[in-house]
Amino acid sequence: MTHQVNPLSCDIQEIDNTFCRICLLVPSSYITKLYDEVSHAQKMHIETLGFSKNNTPVSYIQEYYKNNIIEHIKEFTFKYFIINSLFEHLFDKKVRSFGEPRLSHITVEPNHDATFEFEVSLSKPIDFLEWKNFAFKAPKRKNYKDIDRQVETFIKQEQQLEKEQASDTIAVGDWISFDIGLCSENNQPLIDNHLEKVWLKIGNEEADMPFQDLFIGKKVGDAFCTRAQCLQDYFSNQLKTNYNFFIKIEEVVHNNYFSFADFKHHFRLKTNKEVQGKLIEIFSYRNDFSQRRNIVEESLKLLVTKHHVEAPNHLVLRQQKIVLESVQSNPDYQVYKTQPNFKDFIRQLATKQVKETILIDQLSFHENIKVTNPDIKGYLNLLKRPRTKEFVYFTPPPTKIEGQEMPIPAALLKRCCIREKTLNHAIYHLTRK
Repeated sequence: MTHQVNPLSCDIQEIDNTFCRICLLVPSSYITKLYDEVSHAQKMHIETLGFSKNNTPVSYIQEYYKNNIIEHIKEFTFKYFIINSLFEHLFDKKVRSFGEPRLSHITVEPNHDATFEFEVSLSKPIDFLEWKNFAFKAPKRKNYKDIDRQVETFIKQEQQLEKEQASDTIAVGDWISFDIGLCSENNQPLIDNHLEKVWLKIGNEEADMPFQDLFIGKKVGDAFCTRAQCLQDYFSNQLKTNYNFFIKIEEVVHNNYFSFADFKHHFRLKTNKEVQGKLIEIFSYRNDFSQRRNIVEESLKLLVTKHHVEAPNHLVLRQQKIVLESVQSNPDYQVYKTQPNFKDFIRQLATKQVKETILIDQLSFHENIKVTNPDIKGYLNLLKRPRTKEFVYFTPPPTKIEGQEMPIPAALLKRCCIREKTLNHAIYHLTRK
């Protein structure tokens, strides 16, 4: 099976400067094949009065279980076709979306095209100035020799771990990217050659064992068919299903060692001295903030201040909820909450985050930033170590559902990676003078 060009047609209607509607259409042929596949699968799961097990006619199932099947197809189609396609269209059409698109309406009927309609909040266009020429003074490192020794130790330890990496097979802790498609009983493509790309972290908890069993020991290029229950569960909790999935492993980002090759690519570094200088940014701290964090904060402050960036109230309110949920998970939440200016602080932080995200998203369009597989590998490389996570500013996508690592649609990871790449692009130009 090979990747097919995005098969979903998309209609984007910009209502005004702050709002648009997006409608994605899934071809009727895909819906019909899914409907038939699910109907046949139910024969082994349901017992019907008057029919022996596994012998309930498909026509009976389609009539009496129609609503259940439709609800399942809505869920499956959303995860299998819609999520990646929606965000790819947002990237390709340079839609100034903010926050998560809101699913407003679904229409699914056998033998008809399915429609998924979304409402999307838009940010007002930013008129970018000659920002690369802005005067910027980057925060300096602290000049303690101990910082240099810590960086040297980190480099030596990780280089040694890379030398000891005995195998290129998948292990616990690794990130993997794989293409997934639907197959018939005899392992032929069920819906053209349509494949979805997802990323998955191989977790180390008991709940992660099904994905461990499926992938550990395999390597890039391996392709196989499977009816693994963990994949059935990922795509649906509405019905018991028995899909035959085609899997091809495309990328592995090993967790055992920090890759300096990926690190160099990520930050456009050429020499080992530049690598050491970049790492010092996360080892040099002043007032509980790393040099890297200070550079990011000052860069974004300059860009936001110099440009007219509006933070609409409804976007700030939505972001406040996200900030509050994050703060509530902090052990010191009860102490914070008693502070007299707590609500003002939450609103100020939400407003700052909204403005920064709007600016970076629009700057990515303005600078025509594209993300490649090496970019994503470089991004995931930074998430391997608590210390190097300091290089990631925007919140990474959640990877777990109820404690279990689950696949992430590639487009969601790409969105996070584009923001980080755009931020690094901005810092690179502001600090290179």
